[in-house]
Amino acid sequence: MDETALSLGTIDVSYLSTSAECSISRCKHSSEEWGECNSRPTLFRSATLKWKETLLGRKRPFVGRCCYACTPQSRDNFFNASIPSLGLRNVIYINETHTRYRGWLARRFCYVLFVQERDVHKGMFAKNLTENVLNNSRVQKAIVDEASEPSTPGSFVQADPKAINKVKKKARKILQEMVANVSPALIRLTGWVLLKLFNSFFWNIQIHRGQIEMVKAATEMNLPLIFLPVHKSHIDYLLLTFILFCHNIKAPYIAAGNNLNIPIFSTLIRKLGGFFIRRKLDQSPDGRKDFLYRALLYVHIEELLRQQQFLEIFLEGTRSRSGKTSGARAGLLSVVVDALFSNATPDVLIIPVGISYDRIIEGHYNSEQLGKPKKNESIWSIARGVFRMLRKNYGCVRVDFAQPFSLKEYVNSQSQKPVPAPLSLEQALLPAILPSRPNDTVDEGAEASLPNSRDITSEPFRRELISNLAEHILFTANKSCAVMSTHIVACLLLYRHRQGTDLSRLVEDFFSMKEEVLARDFDLGFSGNSDDVVMHAIHLLGNCVNITNTSRNNEFFITPSTTIPAVFELNFYSNGVLHVFIKEAIIACSLHAVQSRRYRNGTNGASPSLISQEHLVRKAASLCYLLSNEFTVSLQDDQEDVSPSLTEHQWNKKLPEPLSWRSDEEDEDSDFGEEQRDCYLKVSQSQEHQQYITFLQRLLGPLLEAYSSVVIFVHNFSGPVLESEYLQKLHRHLISRTEKNVAVYAESATYSHVKNALKVFKEIGVFSQTPQRRDTILELSTTFLPQRNRQKLLEFIMSFMVL
Repeated sequence: MDETALSLGTIDVSYLSTSAECSISRCKHSSEEWGECNSRPTLFRSATLKWKETLLGRKRPFVGRCCYACTPQSRDNFFNASIPSLGLRNVIYINETHTRYRGWLARRFCYVLFVQERDVHKGMFAKNLTENVLNNSRVQKAIVDEASEPSTPGSFVQADPKAINKVKKKARKILQEMVANVSPALIRLTGWVLLKLFNSFFWNIQIHRGQIEMVKAATEMNLPLIFLPVHKSHIDYLLLTFILFCHNIKAPYIAAGNNLNIPIFSTLIRKLGGFFIRRKLDQSPDGRKDFLYRALLYVHIEELLRQQQFLEIFLEGTRSRSGKTSGARAGLLSVVVDALFSNATPDVLIIPVGISYDRIIEGHYNSEQLGKPKKNESIWSIARGVFRMLRKNYGCVRVDFAQPFSLKEYVNSQSQKPVPAPLSLEQALLPAILPSRPNDTVDEGAEASLPNSRDITSEPFRRELISNLAEHILFTANKSCAVMSTHIVACLLLYRHRQGTDLSRLVEDFFSMKEEVLARDFDLGFSGNSDDVVMHAIHLLGNCVNITNTSRNNEFFITPSTTIPAVFELNFYSNGVLHVFIKEAIIACSLHAVQSRRYRNGTNGASPSLISQEHLVRKAASLCYLLSNEFTVSLQDDQEDVSPSLTEHQWNKKLPEPLSWRSDEEDEDSDFGEEQRDCYLKVSQSQEHQQYITFLQRLLGPLLEAYSSVVIFVHNFSGPVLESEYLQKLHRHLISRTEKNVAVYAESATYSHVKNALKVFKEIGVFSQTPQRRDTILELSTTFLPQRNRQKLLEFIMSFMVL
């Protein structure tokens, strides 16, 4: 068979269809003309190619609604039945119709006119921030405490005026870095520049008109708004401000890490509303508690909220290197909650934001995933990044604003809920890993609800509240993220067609997965017929995908590249769709664990296709705990829906299609008549359903392989070792497995997997920890010192793996 390898760079993808506005602005084709250009019949082509808004209004879900359990009143606010039907809009498609003027000049200078007509002026933003913060009583007290020198342990002498003035200068210097100085003129200029830049390297930036209408309605409440986006790229900082500016919504004050406080760029960021904070909020560079900095930050945020300013906070703290939403770092969110507790503002409206890219401007994070240290940002690296962006196209962007909800309502609802004390990972997982271990049961007191601790003045309740709130926000923001074409194609190539497939088969599976995503109430960040969208995604994935032209019906054969950087990059984009199938993937892996145990112990005449609900739920809960640092599976109100006391219909909706309920009626005449009958799952044996279960199990394959490989390495643990040093050894071990082709999944060797695995094993008590000044010393705990217990941990993890 004659085969010719093709370079992606030689493939003409100029004909690919995109969204409605993008098609209007870039391709002057009517739907009839598109039909002529793509006349080859295909099963996946729509009978009539309609514009994107029509398709969305008919098929796609409206994402980001408030939680009905935690904020039922907010769920009814800012929303009406017409909101979902308002459809999408391409923010960077601007013409004369978006201005008050018409004619040739208006068409020629539409960007300038559009920017000039935006409502932004100095009076919208905070006034006298620095002086108001310095004059606050809390800051004054912190200054005096800082200036006071301890004479003897536990006692302080009166600070002299010189020392106080010195600390005041220090406080003012800190505020110079912390306080933004917003310039409306620069916001307008930046808006015009971003219109030009975004149109040069993005095909479109889509937002939902209905979501923007909800945000606008929230701004009329005269309350501070807190935008909390997922963090995937440095562009996130500018993207949200740009979208709000285009819709006449006041620019938020953006909390940025002080790693971006670099010359020239920092000035620009401050003029646009950015302010810089330390990564560790109340810790000085020498590792000591910095109470002065904490007081300045607290009062600064409180003053912004008091003046009804908007804030933009990235809960993850840093950009996600894995493509999944990272764990929450709720330090700054805790300041907002404390400000509400202190009545600095009557309420705060919270708006989670989902952001999805076809391809991030950074391209990938392979260098860091291979264990290399992160490079510090500089003005030159930013300049190089801008020039690199201008030479490439990064496809489509989708931004989703979730429905605003009241922080005060959330706090009140949580204070009225008698909930059990949270279990530590050690308490939750050790009984499953070491079932014969004595004294591993949870105390009765830990199981009981805590009615007396649900007071906002209680520190344990405050911490629990902030942690749950951060998780709630990230869960909503992540669920609001649209699935992009590159996410689906990368996922299919890694976990369904790792050995390659024909283009026609890839398109067919792409269409099927697209429908599965929509059926689960997640939205898509693309439109158009599947043939064109798949080619668009392959083009954006670049060298990660190999295309071979065969002589068989002039068909293309698509294979993922097998190099480590390419697999890492495909895994990054594949993780963009993981949250859609994560519950089913956990059930599928737990199903394998239950079946494997039955085969080892013998079925005793029971049907191999029947699985106990109780056993499956316990296994799924254990797997959720094990992977708790990788993602949030569900919120508390969702978890109530998967309890064993569920009705069959409710539980059936949580399961993959190949699983159906059956009741065990053998004990129907038992003396325990009031006891609920056992429920069993009947597993479909059809080839199609078995292939689907295998696909779901493969989704978690890299994670489980990474965790099991770490446990294997821990088998040879010897002596105390610094955590940073041991982490490097672990990562080198996993990279070595991949290089020697021992690993089933090369992407299991990413640095983020190793780091999360080590964190989990510390939390479940595999290691005992001794904190040092800048590091931690690890030793094996007494529980896992015996080799047999480490072997049981390995067997527990591998029971979920399909080899």
